[in-house]
Amino acid sequence: MSKLRVGILGATGMVGQQFVQLLQYHPWFEITALAASDRSEGRPYHQACRWVISSEMPSAVREMVVESCEPELECDLVFSALPSNVAGPVEEQFAEAGYFVSSNASAHRMDADVPLLIPEVNPEHIGVIEPQRRKRGWKRGFIVTNPNCSTVALVMALKPLADQFGIRQVSVVTMQALSGAGYPGVPSLDILDNVIPYIGGEEAKVESEPLKLLGQLAGEAFRPAEFAISAQCNRVAVRDGHFEAVSVRLERPGVAVEHILEAMAGFRALPQELNLPSAPQRPLVVRPEQDRPQPSYDRDEGKGMSVVVGRVRPCPVMDFKFMVLGHNTIRGAAGAAILNAELLQAKGYLE
Repeated sequence: MSKLRVGILGATGMVGQQFVQLLQYHPWFEITALAASDRSEGRPYHQACRWVISSEMPSAVREMVVESCEPELECDLVFSALPSNVAGPVEEQFAEAGYFVSSNASAHRMDADVPLLIPEVNPEHIGVIEPQRRKRGWKRGFIVTNPNCSTVALVMALKPLADQFGIRQVSVVTMQALSGAGYPGVPSLDILDNVIPYIGGEEAKVESEPLKLLGQLAGEAFRPAEFAISAQCNRVAVRDGHFEAVSVRLERPGVAVEHILEAMAGFRALPQELNLPSAPQRPLVVRPEQDRPQPSYDRDEGKGMSVVVGRVRPCPVMDFKFMVLGHNTIRGAAGAAILNAELLQAKGYLE
């Protein structure tokens, strides 16, 4: 099988670099175009980009000239790592021009005709792609999005509980890594010896996106899930790995801790059945230790694509509480968009 040509919008930023890193040896996709802002356009990638990923910049992209974010790129699929304040119209231009768009930006996540997708959670939502094309007059292109980096880990942990026991209420307190703010991110004197109890727009995303993800596609419309979520989002002095303290109230009475652990540990879904290249064998990893998960030890589980859960126990206010950890720039960003594209490829949408 010949590899599909892919481009990266916002290629010089932290998430754009993660796309480059994850795609360098991909069996299905090949980077043929890099695009970024006007200040980077026309320069070789190694000059336009301050590389902040721990491994070396892939040699295949070092001399690749950065282009403008316009639909003239030599590729078929674009991964968007653009800032949300500019992503909306740019992604629409690419889709209208016939490109397949897999976006990490928030601009179109809650659009009524755009899938907000986690392949293990709601793969059937790609069924809205054809109506999206028809309504917008796009003959070939389309837009698919992945969720907010905190939402991904939360919903992955909630999915087996929603399926087996039903969910009535969720409370989540996030402790989010510095890399979630991009580079250079939060000033050091603001975060050292400190916790910042506010991340602009984050709580609204964590309270709304799970309802679309765990809802149903009814015909050509999404019917959101009907449980309530309360989120409090904080920035902490961790480099990578969003950490979340979650409490849930279930619909079904009489559920024991053992049932919760069994549901989470046994969770497998379509990406594992299809053996998609980026899909971890265990999408949810349950740690039995009292002091796990921890970002420095567990964020790279499943090459950063697994979500790690621990400290599952009864809650005196809700029913159960537990800790959740996800790698925010891999499973919560670039890796999520790549896995979405792999599902679309497997299902014939990228032909």
